[in-house]
Amino acid sequence: MLGLDNIERVKPGGLELKDRLVAVNRVTKVTKGGRAFGFSAIVVVGNEEGVIGYGLGKSKEVASAIAKAVEDAKKNLVKVPVMNHTIPHQTTARYGGADIFLRPASHGTGLIAGGAVRAVLESAGIHDILSKSKGSSNPHNVVKATFKALLDIRRPEEIARMRGVSLTKVFNG
Repeated sequence: MLGLDNIERVKPGGLELKDRLVAVNRVTKVTKGGRAFGFSAIVVVGNEEGVIGYGLGKSKEVASAIAKAVEDAKKNLVKVPVMNHTIPHQTTARYGGADIFLRPASHGTGLIAGGAVRAVLESAGIHDILSKSKGSSNPHNVVKATFKALLDIRRPEEIARMRGVSLTKVFNG
């Protein structure tokens, strides 16, 4: 997923996943007999405890496109680090023309995000974060850039183990 190798994949069995519709596009195919309409939907699913996934579904009807997107999202679940309803450190990511910036916030700040970024962060269970979406507002690329940013985040335990120091030393420098 997104060309990253440090991804912790999760099986959907036994998880209570909530799905959030990010966008529905109407697609028109012009043929000799007239126009053929179809729909594509992008959906984000998550258990609001750090497990999230996204999926794309296409169909002639909106409802079946959404259903296909949810099934696709459940096949691509990953675990992201969430500490005290925020992220451990700030990060940026780019996918296509979409550029995402995420910064941890103190308790009570709230979810400062819009559109597709908000759907991804709510699904992950992140309640206190500052974000900025720059560049393209295409929901597909914004969702993928947000996932890339979240998957680039490393846990403090992992950093302490790599440096060979205690966890308190990581935070206090």
